[in-house]
Amino acid sequence: MFRDESSCNTYNYGDALYWDARYIQEADCGSFDWYQRYSALRPFIRKYISPTSTVLMVGCGNAVISEDMVKDGFEDIINIDISFVAIEMMKKKHEHVPQLKYMKMDVKDMSFFPDDSFDSVIDKDAPLSASQMLGEVSRLLKPGGVYMLITYGDPTVRMPHINKPVYNWEIELYIIRIRLDVLESAAFDYLLFARPGFQKRDESVSFDSYLEPVPTTDKGLLHPDYVMEDPESHFIYVCKKIDHSTDLSNKSTNHLTDDTMQR
Repeated sequence: MFRDESSCNTYNYGDALYWDARYIQEADCGSFDWYQRYSALRPFIRKYISPTSTVLMVGCGNAVISEDMVKDGFEDIINIDISFVAIEMMKKKHEHVPQLKYMKMDVKDMSFFPDDSFDSVIDKDAPLSASQMLGEVSRLLKPGGVYMLITYGDPTVRMPHINKPVYNWEIELYIIRIRLDVLESAAFDYLLFARPGFQKRDESVSFDSYLEPVPTTDKGLLHPDYVMEDPESHFIYVCKKIDHSTDLSNKSTNHLTDDTMQR
């Protein structure tokens, strides 16, 4: 069972006691997947994250995205959340799924993990203290690793937080203008579920077009002439940690080539 997030109260998102109380109160309501489900995110996740990657899911709650990823072949996902209740609930649910591990942890302090611990971090807009959490995410990512943020926050809201040199990553932006849900089939064919009042998309438009990054300005913002097809769109920020060892290797190779040519 899935629930629309608009039906939920939204306050005290950084308070563990709030989340504990909420998960206890809503224990019979089923799983709660913020924003898009895995079926819609799968093309983006598959594009950037290998099933053999070590994945950190921050603010996991009781969502089923990690479970769906394991069903899709992902082998190692560590899930963290500030809520003890949510973590114990998910530990019990997946106690026989070795690919899934659950730990109670505050995203602002993930010092339990050493530097460069993960190939990827997935964040469905976990409640955060931006600078503290993002600093930790950058520290935990291996060079070349990917931080994927799925959120309602458009670039004017999110880019000032994530687009900072200190985090050492390059950012690509995607926009999911519609909600996609997956058919129960091995082929993962797609059905379209439009929001109330939202006009159905042109069937002539290829789904592949949604897998192309949206052009942005030097500051990571949308261009002034960009038109949002659906004001209720979700934004996907793919932040790839720069691998300086590769840069240094390329510079060294180029330097040797230049020296050879000069001789």
